[in-house]
Amino acid sequence: MRFDMVKAVALLIGLSIFLFACTGGEKLPSLKEYFKSDETGIKTGGVKLIPVQTPKGTFKVWTKRFGNNPRIKVLLLHGGPGSTHEYWECAESFLPQEGIEFIYYDQLGSWYSDQPDDSSLWVTERFVEEVEQVRKALGLNKDNFYLLGHSWGGILAMEYALKYQDNLKALIISNMMSSCPEYDRYADEVLSKDIPPDVLKQIREFEAKGDYKNPKYMELLLKHYYVKHILRTPVEEWPDPVVRAFNHTNEKIYVLMQGPSEFGISGRLEKWDRSKGTK
Repeated sequence: MRFDMVKAVALLIGLSIFLFACTGGEKLPSLKEYFKSDETGIKTGGVKLIPVQTPKGTFKVWTKRFGNNPRIKVLLLHGGPGSTHEYWECAESFLPQEGIEFIYYDQLGSWYSDQPDDSSLWVTERFVEEVEQVRKALGLNKDNFYLLGHSWGGILAMEYALKYQDNLKALIISNMMSSCPEYDRYADEVLSKDIPPDVLKQIREFEAKGDYKNPKYMELLLKHYYVKHILRTPVEEWPDPVVRAFNHTNEKIYVLMQGPSEFGISGRLEKWDRSKGTK
């Protein structure tokens, strides 16, 4: 459930074309209009810390608006769980030229937002309510609200849409299936078979021992899995935003919800399945 940046960039290009077509030929915002700021007082470059209510109290989550288009506002839901908005920074190379406003957002527990140490907060239902509070705080509505979820963010986006579809104009899912059990099957039958047998044997031995922090384990994943299914570029050439996102991942949340292995989901999301529209 990590992210494939090549596909993410391709999706964003396609999203640009799709959203432009949806404007019905209307004139895109001018440069002055696109970068118009509605901030008062101290300027923050579009950053807004939004208070969210949880069963464990009120915390703040980090958002940053890029651009200004009253008709097209795309809220980005990052993967993980526990990753950050940072790998979405590639959007700045595609969406502004199409006049599309987009909003970075670090979910609660992620690097730029508050990080409460309470495992009861890391459940999908609470994250859905968090997204709804963020939507309201940003003034997004059914006439302009596009929700783009990637990887774990795709699960969150699907759950949000099933409960709050009346608030959405469009839903876009990137790199996420609608069933974790199906993903597990795919990981076992397809992804693992793409690794040399002797390497896979070593990886399985580390996992059987629970030795996920072993440098050799990560070395094998980077060389034989990540460069094929995460970002198809040599690791030493990975873009800075991707490296920062990896370095800033909240592993506690990731392991609790996704599980420690990349070859299947064993955490709280293990049984999640919306392939038929219901749990």
